Amino acid sequence: MFVIIGLFFVIGLGLYFEFSSRVKRKELLETVTNSYRGTKTERSLVLKLLKYGISAEDIFHDLYVEKSSGNFSQIDLVVITEVGIIVFEVKDYSGWIFGKGNQYKWTKVLSYGKIKHRFYNPVMQNNGHITALKKQLPQFDILPFYSVIVFYGNCKLRDVSFIPQGTYLAYPERVIDVIKTIMKDNKPVNYSDKSEIIRVLKEAVQKGENKEIQNKHISNVRDMLGKDRIFD
Repeated sequence: MFVIIGLFFVIGLGLYFEFSSRVKRKELLETVTNSYRGTKTERSLVLKLLKYGISAEDIFHDLYVEKSSGNFSQIDLVVITEVGIIVFEVKDYSGWIFGKGNQYKWTKVLSYGKIKHRFYNPVMQNNGHITALKKQLPQFDILPFYSVIVFYGNCKLRDVSFIPQGTYLAYPERVIDVIKTIMKDNKPVNYSDKSEIIRVLKEAVQKGENKEIQNKHISNVRDMLGKDRIFD
C-alpha cells in the first residue's frame, strides 16, 4: 500500500515539476515574443539566447521588414549586441545538406541518396534579409551585421563550403559558441541612436501581427516560387 502511495507521489511530483518548468519557459519566452509567433525551433532559439544572458530588450523575433518593392522580408530573429547586429535564419531539416555559399540552390539528400530536394541557399536568403533591414535606417549603413544560420532537425552539413566572412552556420548546440566568437573577434561599436534602432525593430515585429501583411507575404513567396505555374 505504501509503495503504491509512494509511486503516485513520485509521479505527481514529476508532473508538477514538468508543469512548473513549462510555465517558467513560457513566462521567459513572453518577455520577448508570444508563444504563437514563429516556429517551435525559432522560439527554442529565443529561449536559448535568453538563458545565455542576452537581454530581452535586445532580442526581436518574427520581424516583417518592408522592402522598396512594397513586399516584405520575414526575418526569424534579430539581436542587438555590443559589436553589431546579428540576424538569425532558422532552418529545420532532415538529411544530408550540400551547397556552397555562392550557389543559388542547395541540396538536401534523404533515404541514403534516394530522395533529393533543392532549396534556396540560406546564406543568400539571410543576406537578402540583412539588405532589406539595412535600408530601414541611415545608421544601419555604418553598423556591422552578422549572419547566423541555425540548422535544427536531424540534418548533417556534409559538403558545405565557401561561406563568406561575417556569416556563420551552426547546429543549435553551437549557437552560443558562434555568439562568443563574434563578440571576441570584433570591436565594440557606437550606436548613434540605439533607441531609434529598437523602435524600427519593434515596428517590424508588430507588423508580424497584421494578418493582411502575413497573407501578402505568403502570397508573394508563392508567386516567387511559381509552383502553380509548373505543369509536370
